[in-house]
Amino acid sequence: QSRHQFVASCKPMSTEQQEKKKGGGTNAPSEEAVKEAVEANRTENSFIRGEEVSEQDRENKDLQTLKDFDRQKHVSFILGLDKKTDTFEYHVTEHLRMSGIYWGATCMALLGELDKMDKDSIIKFIESCNHKNGGYSGNINHDPHLLYTLSAVQILALFGELDNRLDKELVSGYVAGLQQDDGSFVGDKWGEVDTRFSYCALNCLALLGKLDKINVKKATEFVSKCRNFDGGYGAVPGAESHAGQIFCCVAALAIGG
Repeated sequence: QSRHQFVASCKPMSTEQQEKKKGGGTNAPSEEAVKEAVEANRTENSFIRGEEVSEQDRENKDLQTLKDFDRQKHVSFILGLDKKTDTFEYHVTEHLRMSGIYWGATCMALLGELDKMDKDSIIKFIESCNHKNGGYSGNINHDPHLLYTLSAVQILALFGELDNRLDKELVSGYVAGLQQDDGSFVGDKWGEVDTRFSYCALNCLALLGKLDKINVKKATEFVSKCRNFDGGYGAVPGAESHAGQIFCCVAALAIGG
């Protein structure tokens, strides 16, 4: 923007322009639209401030959010992901296919469209990723890991197959075996400690009804040690705060009581 253009833009408005701004122009919003905007702003501010909001306000906010939501486009996108097998992205995410299926299945469940997913082929894939020690891997012929064990359990839970498709004792035994003396959890036999794994273990065992397999008190004490001065949580004690770790730690503490 040139100096002359800037100066011109700073000139005071004419009387006609001022009238238009007050609502005298042809494009002025109706009184009803103004009232709706004011009410929406009031509700939004209440949400931000954490004030109690009525159920009607919550419903109105949800309806407004979903007004332009194209459900079918989201469904088509999710269903199409597993068909793009010739893409670079498909192959570089091979190691986390199990979690990818969980994310997709959760989206479809929230959209009320879970029945459109190929349940039989998904369960067959999950069973192909199961190992003798009870753990699950992210893909066929990969190593078992706590992350993907949780995803497998979550998928089976979504499809209502937890009681039919896995050995709860074996799976919970695998998870419990990853707890360390200080209450933390390693992700697999290679020994990485991370509060994400604490969350995975607690969530997985809660879904299986097997929290008694571990020392829950020590597990939550370890997570609490990862809290930082800024209110956030890190991967291990002394590590920087991170939004992902905050979710995992808060969830772990909630599950662990």
